[in-house]
Amino acid sequence: MGTKSKKRAAPTPTHSLKKKQKLQPAKGKARACDRETIAIPTVDDADTEDGGVSDADADILQEFGDSAGFLRSLDHTAIARSKKVTERLHQLHKPIRTHRDDDLPPILSDDDNAGDSSNSVVDESDSVEEFEDEGQNFQDFASDSDVEMPYERIPRRRDAAVELDAPRHIQGLPIKLSDGRIQATGKMTRAPTLSESENDDDEDSATEVPPDEGKRVEDVATGARFGRPAVVDVVGNKSRAARIHGAKEQIASICQEIIADPENSLGLLRRLHTFSLEKITSPAHPEPVTNDVMIRKLAMLSQLAVFKDIIPGYRIRALTEKEKAEKVSQIVAHTREWEQGLLVVYQTYLRALEHALKAKNELSDIALKCMCTLATEVTHFNFRVNLMSCIVARLSKKSWDESSDLCLNTLISIFRNDLTGVPSLEIVKLLNRMIKERHFKVHPEVLGCLLHLRLKSELNVRASDTKADKGEKLKKHSQGRAASRRAKGKPTDQPHMSKKAKKALKERNEIEKEVREAEAEVDKEERARMHTETLKLLFVLYFRILKNPHPTPLLPAALRGISKFAHLVNVDFFKDLMQVLRGLIIREAADEDDSESLDWDTSDNVADILNRLLCIVTAFELLSGQGEALNIDLSDIVNHLYAIILPISLLPQIDDPPPTKFVSNFRISKADTIADMLFRALNIVFSPHTSGGTVIPWRSAAFAKRLLIASINWPPNVTLRALEFIKALVAKDPKLEALLSTEDRSADGVYLPQVDDPQLSRPFGTSFFELLLLQQHHYDSRVREAAQRLSRCTNS
Repeated sequence: MGTKSKKRAAPTPTHSLKKKQKLQPAKGKARACDRETIAIPTVDDADTEDGGVSDADADILQEFGDSAGFLRSLDHTAIARSKKVTERLHQLHKPIRTHRDDDLPPILSDDDNAGDSSNSVVDESDSVEEFEDEGQNFQDFASDSDVEMPYERIPRRRDAAVELDAPRHIQGLPIKLSDGRIQATGKMTRAPTLSESENDDDEDSATEVPPDEGKRVEDVATGARFGRPAVVDVVGNKSRAARIHGAKEQIASICQEIIADPENSLGLLRRLHTFSLEKITSPAHPEPVTNDVMIRKLAMLSQLAVFKDIIPGYRIRALTEKEKAEKVSQIVAHTREWEQGLLVVYQTYLRALEHALKAKNELSDIALKCMCTLATEVTHFNFRVNLMSCIVARLSKKSWDESSDLCLNTLISIFRNDLTGVPSLEIVKLLNRMIKERHFKVHPEVLGCLLHLRLKSELNVRASDTKADKGEKLKKHSQGRAASRRAKGKPTDQPHMSKKAKKALKERNEIEKEVREAEAEVDKEERARMHTETLKLLFVLYFRILKNPHPTPLLPAALRGISKFAHLVNVDFFKDLMQVLRGLIIREAADEDDSESLDWDTSDNVADILNRLLCIVTAFELLSGQGEALNIDLSDIVNHLYAIILPISLLPQIDDPPPTKFVSNFRISKADTIADMLFRALNIVFSPHTSGGTVIPWRSAAFAKRLLIASINWPPNVTLRALEFIKALVAKDPKLEALLSTEDRSADGVYLPQVDDPQLSRPFGTSFFELLLLQQHHYDSRVREAAQRLSRCTNS
């Protein structure tokens, strides 16, 4: 029987067993680094006998045996300590120091000479012995970091060569030649001695000013900034020529930089304004320095030129609280900051101009010119009302000078260039208030600027002093009423809209409003509303002047204004206005009759005749337009016109324009003369619209006869106009041809030339015999020829 074979196990590798034995230390034994002490190996007697000591070692011990005695006093415990315990004890007894902030330079910052290294080593070795004695006290200082350490109290050792007062010489640096060789120059420089440096330090410390007393802060607006001298230094120069020259140069450079980069030049704007101050101070120079008048004028004019260039084309409004709280980009924030800063500087400049204007000194004319220029050039910008108030206040005096011309031309320029109507409305408000406060004691030329208002051609509504006639508006119903009308099937102006549609409509309206604002287009409805308000105030002013019980020099200007804007007066006020005009005509006629002076060429008589004629022309202008629909009897006004012809014939300046002191800068039509107003009234009286298409023979004959009587005294130009007008009357009414015949014939009644009623004067009882005088005796050939042509009308 065979025996079963058994499998033999594979032999275990020996190197793996050895590796396991190394990784697993023996039990009861620890690593040497983890033990606190490591025993010092001892020498047994057997080992000593075997090893023995060599003869050479024995000789050395015998010779130097005393020096090796320190081996017996070694600390076996300290030597037996392990590395881990030694490091722990070192960290335990190490002094704790905290960092202190001071102004002392680091130790390595001293520039010591290279040759002094040996001496420093000797000094350090000398101080080690003292330092070792105090080493035991380091632990006491570790608890308090603010206490000075012992080594900090040891003074530094100064080099002996430096302590000597003998001068030291320092060799100069070598130079490099063109061929690359380095050659010593041999130049020696004398170094300052210790005594000299100490003296210099003493002098510096003696002259040093305490920081609190001598601290000077240079302001941007007045100090020596931007590479320029301080404003006080420029203005305080003793030489006037040098002072003005330095100010000119600095002002010119400042203006150039501001115009180049306005958004980063607010400091330069304030500095430029400093040159216009009367007295200049600064933190560095608290004593005020009086400024030169010429420099102030240059600064004011320079600021005017700068502001005209950098002021934006829009009005800067104040930010709301919501806008201030919003988070915006850096560019937007910078723009807002610049806009607010520009407003502050611009307002300061305007206050300085106003102060100079009220002071009435050498700068008043310059300040007024600057304000008028700003009001004309930057009318759209902020503080417009302040400028207009100063200009209108300048016009409140009775006298007239060049400054008055400048102010009035400024107002006319604003009226002509106004596109929105807002500046015109503001000026009319200021003029209305000023004239009322002055009780009409204002120069008449002031009201002449109101004739330049852009109302006659652009305003298509008729307004008055209390209300305005606007176009009829569609009747709008409320939302509830509109809903009920829709439910009943009735028409309504508000269609049904859902909430979503209403919200969309509201958003669309807001977007359209923003788009209109961005396009900066003039809203016609808003402009018409402004013009209506302006017209209300204008007629309030005119009517107040007309109803004034005492005569005022502003009456002719008010009558001219009503004549020009007569087509815009509300029809409801026509009767009241006509009654006022009749009262004025009667009052002026009574004043003329009471005058006993036989000299017709007096200022009072001329003014009375002119006022009567203006009232008559105004009345006819009112009724020539929309007043035609009213049934108003103008026979009394016609009689006053007939009566005023003879007094006008005695005025030698009938063809001369009215005297005026105002010098206009604009090409405007000349003011109407007395002859112009007379013939304009005659044309309105005998026009087909006024007469209703019917010709009244006795009225035409009476006016023609009186005009021929007056033409004998008139100058040739007025006489020619009178003859042309009479010829038109004869051509219109054939009955007047009988007055051209000089043959003897019977007539009804006798002509009464002194009667001022044309119907009672019996004009057909006479003839136009004045034509014969004009043909034979007039000195102007044109008049003779015209009279001859008129007399021949009977043959045609």
